[in-house]
Amino acid sequence: MKPAAEPAHARTASGRRRSAYPYALYLPAAVVYLVIFLVPTVMAFYFALTRWTLFDSSFVGLDNFKDFLAEQNLRVGFWNTVFYAVSTSGLKVILGLLLGVLLTSRLRSRGFLRSAVFFPVLVSTVAVGITFSMLLKPDTGLVNQVLGPYGRDWLGDASTALLSVALVDVWKGVGLATVIYIAGIASIPEEYYQAVAVDGGSAWHRFRHVTLPLSWPATYSVIILSFIGGLRSFDLIWTMTRGGPGFTSDTIASIIYKQYQAGFFGLSTAGNVLLFLLVTAIIVPLTYVLGKRQVEL
Repeated sequence: MKPAAEPAHARTASGRRRSAYPYALYLPAAVVYLVIFLVPTVMAFYFALTRWTLFDSSFVGLDNFKDFLAEQNLRVGFWNTVFYAVSTSGLKVILGLLLGVLLTSRLRSRGFLRSAVFFPVLVSTVAVGITFSMLLKPDTGLVNQVLGPYGRDWLGDASTALLSVALVDVWKGVGLATVIYIAGIASIPEEYYQAVAVDGGSAWHRFRHVTLPLSWPATYSVIILSFIGGLRSFDLIWTMTRGGPGFTSDTIASIIYKQYQAGFFGLSTAGNVLLFLLVTAIIVPLTYVLGKRQVEL
C-alpha cells in the first residue's frame, strides 16, 4: 500500500522553512555589520551636516564641506595621500612577489625566513613609528651613524619626510603581501613548471610565463588591500612626523585629526565623509578594472 501523498501546501510550507534556515545563520553577522558599520556611517553623514558637541548639535547644511574643502593645506594633503598610497602599494607588490618567489623555493631555512618577514606585521604600528623615529634622528639615530657623511634629517626635511614614512610602512606591511603571494604561488599546479622545463625554459621563463600571470589573484588582493590602507593612512604618519615639517607630510587623515584636536567636530566629520567618498571613488573602479583582467586571465 502506497503512503498517502503529502498535501501540496504542506510541501510548500516545509520547503520555505528549509530554504529560510541557511539565511538565519547570517543573522548574527548582519546584526554586527548593522551596528558596527551601517549605523555609524549613516550617523556620520548626518553629523557632517551639523555643528555638534557631545551634548548639542545644530544643522548647518553643506557649510562643513565647504569649509573643509577651503583648507589651505588640503591640496598638499590630497597629493600626499595619493603619493603615499601609490608608492606603498607598488613597493609591497614588487617586494611581496619577489619574497614570495624566494620563500616558495627550496631554501633550507625558508620557515625561519617566512617568520622573520611576517614578524613586523604583528608589531604595533605606533611602536614601529616610535622606534623608527629614534633610528632616524639626525644626531643620535642609528641610520645616520651607519651612513656617516651621507646622513640627513630624514623626518625633518620636507623632501624626505613622507618618503621615509612610506618606506617604514612598506617594511611593516610587506610581510602580509608576502604571505598572500606565498599562498598564490603554492596553489599553481606543478605541471605548468614541468612543461616549461621540458621545453628547456630557464628560471626566468618559469617566472615570466607561469608564476607572474598565474599569481595575478594574489597581486589583485595585495593592490586593493595596500591601496585602501595607503589612502586611509594616519597612525604611522602621525607618530613619526605629525604632518610636518610644517604641513609637508600631511595626509587627508591627519588633516581631519587636527580638526578634531581643535574641537571642530562637525568639520572633521565632513572630512571623514569626503575621505570615505574619495576611497570609494578610487577603489570601486580599480576593483572593476583589476577584476576584469583577472577574469580574462
